[in-house]
Amino acid sequence: MKSQHASVVTRFIHAIIPLFLVTFSACTSVHAADKAKRPKAPPSSKGWAQDFGVEKKTLASSGRTRYFVLEPGFQLVLEGKSDKVIITVLDETKQIGKVTTRVVEEREEKKGKVVEISKNYFAICKNTGDVFYFGEDVDIYSKGKVVKHSGAWHAYEKNFRPGMMMPGAASVGARYYQEIAPGKALDRAEIVSITETFKTPAGTFKNCLKTKETSGLDPRERCFKTYAPGIGLIQDEHLLLTKYGFIKK
Repeated sequence: MKSQHASVVTRFIHAIIPLFLVTFSACTSVHAADKAKRPKAPPSSKGWAQDFGVEKKTLASSGRTRYFVLEPGFQLVLEGKSDKVIITVLDETKQIGKVTTRVVEEREEKKGKVVEISKNYFAICKNTGDVFYFGEDVDIYSKGKVVKHSGAWHAYEKNFRPGMMMPGAASVGARYYQEIAPGKALDRAEIVSITETFKTPAGTFKNCLKTKETSGLDPRERCFKTYAPGIGLIQDEHLLLTKYGFIKK
């Protein structure tokens, strides 16, 4: 009986070891994949608009649509517990390729100290109201000094192209790339609602547009944003609108 028992145990161990090795190998593979270098381009762009025919459109460096104001002097202030973002449409333009774009400054502060200032470049299609994004210049700060320029890109350099920041005719389910800079920035948005009611310190807004943003570089990245008619961005994750309007010159 003792030898029979030992034989059964031996057969059991021999049977279970391959299963253990397969399981261990699979876990190791997932762990390794998690640490793998991010892809330079999305594995699939199916279902995500990225060809907008920008070169054939009649573009303007200022104007406004239902959910986006691109007029010099217009400013949005969003705040969280210790964070603050100030978005200002500047009285400046920048030539990107053959397009004259409007410069929008985004200033990010944490506990009263500047952590990032970016200059973003936009243009609006006069016929459709689509707002296109042509890239950005970025200054990252540490202890009051610029230390790097992570995320900066310009359309028409390398294989970079303009993305769509906001469609003129917004509809639920629309999915589009906001940035098309493989290896640098591949943010994309999906409209999940156009009937949101959202409360902020600056007021309660109805018929708002809500988007879910993800990244073609890292599918784990995700955030939600809300845009109010006639104003624009009123919520970016934990940041809420506290003030908006045209600033005095």
